Parts: sequence; C-alpha cells; structure tokens
Amino acid sequence: MRSNLKLNQPLLEDLDLFCVVVRKQSFAASALELGVSNALVSKRIAILEKTLQVRLLHRTTRRVWLTDHGTVVHQWAQRILADVDQLAEAISQKGSAPRGLLRICTSSGFGRNRVAQAMSAMARDYPELEVQLELLDRPVDLIAEGFHLDIRVGQVHEPHLIARRIAGNARVLCASPAYLDEHGTPQQLEDLARHQCIATRERDQDFGRWKLTGPHGLETVRVKGRLSTNNGELVHQWAIDGHGIILRSIWDVGQSLADGSLVRILPGYSQEADVWAIYPARLETVANVRVCVQFLEAWLAAPARVRNLPARHANLRR
Repeated sequence: MRSNLKLNQPLLEDLDLFCVVVRKQSFAASALELGVSNALVSKRIAILEKTLQVRLLHRTTRRVWLTDHGTVVHQWAQRILADVDQLAEAISQKGSAPRGLLRICTSSGFGRNRVAQAMSAMARDYPELEVQLELLDRPVDLIAEGFHLDIRVGQVHEPHLIARRIAGNARVLCASPAYLDEHGTPQQLEDLARHQCIATRERDQDFGRWKLTGPHGLETVRVKGRLSTNNGELVHQWAIDGHGIILRSIWDVGQSLADGSLVRILPGYSQEADVWAIYPARLETVANVRVCVQFLEAWLAAPARVRNLPARHANLRR
C-alpha cells in the first residue's frame, strides 16, 4: 500500500537538466548543449532545489560541483532516467542499430585478456560498427580525450560521468611458493610492511598504500619493495619469479592460483575492484555505447568466458 505522505516530486525534465549540469560542470556549457539560455538553466535548477528542499550544487563563476545532497540526488536521477528510458525502449521494441565509430579505453592487462576478446566477438555481430580500443595504464579524461566509453577495474571518482557496474571482481594478496619459503608467510596485515611488495602504478591504485577489507573492516597498510611498474602483467610475472607479494585482481591471477605458481596469503583480506562501464551520456542517446555496455556485461557474466577463474574463487566475482 502506498503511503499517504505527499512528497514534492521533481519533473523528469529537471532531473535530466540537472544531470547535464553535473556532467558539464557549468551552467553556460549546459545551456549551450541544450540550446537554451543560461537563465533558464539556473531557474530550473533553483526550482529543483526548492522542490527537493536541499541545495544540490556549489557554484562559482567558473564551475559548479555537487553538494553531499546533490551527489545522492544525482545517483537517483541517473537511475530514474535510465528506468524511464528502458521503459520507453521496451514499449517501442526498437532502437537505432549501432554503426560508425566507437572509441573505448581500458587498462592494458584487462584490455588484452578480457575486453579485446569481447570486442572481437562484438565486431562479428555488428559489422557496421568501427571499434577503436586503446589500452592505457593511466587516468583518462574521457571527454577531453574523445573517448565514448571507459572500461575500468576499480573505483570511479568522477561525479560528472555515468558509471554502470558490469561485473564483480576483487583484488587479493598472493606470492610465489619460492618467495614464501625464503621470507615466510605473513600472518597479519601489518606483516606486509616487512616484506617485499611489488607496487603497481595503475589507474585507481594508491601507490605505496594498500587498502583492504578484512575481519576488522577497511584497513590500510603501507608497503614498499625494490620493484614497481605501471603494467599489471609485469607485476604478475615478477611475483611468479619470486620477487615479492602482489595485490592483483582475481581475473588476473586466478589461473596462477589454480596451478600453484602463486599462493594466496591472508585470505581474509581483499580489495573490492568491480568492473565499471563509464560514459558521459545516458545510454539511450548513443546506440553504440549502449550495445557495447550490454554486450560486455553479458560477456563477462557468461561462465564460458571466464577461462582463467578457478571454481573456488568464483564467489569473489559476485
């Protein structure tokens, strides 16, 4: 039964405009994109704030950014608008076929081992789609660099972009049997500070500090070692060679754990590192991005695709 409590309900058009402002970080840029006046954008945001009875944006002469309440409203607005779009698409049972250019970026290891395979299959299904896949082990400015889609393993920090979780994943601690025989096996998280740890300067990785969730919640440990790199595949190989302890995704080290070339340590600890599709506009507006995200989501969820993940670690993909 619905509650008799009446809430001020925002217009979908205002939620849509609000999402544009968050993405563009500017009233003027939003007005230009929407083909309306700056005054109208300001007026509709003010009406939305009055309707919800909270301040949504901090404003300066140069840019706008989300308040804490604005962050919550932005998350719900994206969800509500996506649901409305899916409703319309389900009723019409039609959508523009993907064609033309689609520029995608992702990290090198995940790109080579997962995304490239999926793009190969997608190219066969959509012959009119031209895919440019770039592998970049550095932070990417999606809009400034002209990418339509970023497939990211780990955290998403940009509130002006839309993020959709497409697969579960976790990073775990592991080392080679040879390293553990020589240096001993850590028994508690603090022990890592006394070991050789191979650091990765990838995307969302906090270099020199590992944040892991364990029996006592989220904990941080400072690590150091003689080797570091911005390439995850090198980190993986150096660990197999016996140079130290690594923190790597299950999708990456699963086969090495299964064949014994690496051993998981401190199994009560892990780091959440889900796979996200990140894009600057809602999926209904860009058929290429929508189809690609849906294809990747299905590809990563299909058991047949997960060739390197041993059964005993499957729960970590949740």
